[in-house]
Amino acid sequence: MSGETEPTDESKAGTSTPPTPGTRRPGGRTARTRAAVRDAVLTGLTEHGYPGLTIEYVAEHSGVHKTTLYRRWGGVDGLVADALDLAGEDTWLPPDTGSLAGDLRALAHEVVDSFADPGAAASGSAMIAAAFQSERAAGALRAYYAERFARCEVIVARAVGRGELPVAEGAVIDAGALIRSVSAPVFFRLFITREPVGGALADQSAAAALAAARAGAFTTG
Repeated sequence: MSGETEPTDESKAGTSTPPTPGTRRPGGRTARTRAAVRDAVLTGLTEHGYPGLTIEYVAEHSGVHKTTLYRRWGGVDGLVADALDLAGEDTWLPPDTGSLAGDLRALAHEVVDSFADPGAAASGSAMIAAAFQSERAAGALRAYYAERFARCEVIVARAVGRGELPVAEGAVIDAGALIRSVSAPVFFRLFITREPVGGALADQSAAAALAAARAGAFTTG
């Protein structure tokens, strides 16, 4: 796929079936094209929101002909979904501080810090806003965070291995629920009550999640 030639005129539209966004993992020129399109989508969402994002805008800012955009992504929904899919292809790993308390606190601070940066906050907020207006974008956002939370489940596995979270025979800890509880208060303030967030909230969120885990709130069976 890396040597794929992009069409340069409208006559080449519809010559192949558009792939499902995110199903390709090519390198080379195609990867660079996809990254340029993703950056243009994020910029457009940040500047104009989902209702104002157009194929023409993405074509102009990515340098990719709109015929190619329609052929490969189908439309604005596909572009937004693939931008989220591409964002989840990084090499990020959850913190490993040596203790559950430290890991949860570090994770909470990462969430807060990511929205403290104006650029990152703007694009992240725009993606979340788009999910309220496009079911396809909502599905992509759910998949993105599900994958992120799945990466973090190792934090709970390590804690159980160290004996920090005793588990009775036959019982299971819902690692995903525990991890979600760390970031939930932060997202609530960011997107529901529109309150400022900071280090104090990160510490409080991590401490509350840890206390709940030790009390068995996430243990079933």
